Amino acid sequence: MARDLATAFCLVLVFEGILPFLSPTRWQQAMTLAAQMPPRTLRIFGLSSMVLGAVFLHWIRRG
Repeated sequence: MARDLATAFCLVLVFEGILPFLSPTRWQQAMTLAAQMPPRTLRIFGLSSMVLGAVFLHWIRRG
């Protein structure tokens, strides 16, 4: 279990680094826009992302 969690964390770091590496200017623009969003919008986005990720993970692991 711990190894799976560590693997998932490493993959998150890889995926999080792709956009700043490929297009740093656009990534900065996106972060600027995100910083201007109200906290409620960011929370809704974060919750949606977590639920979608959990659903996909369940779907992939089940099959």
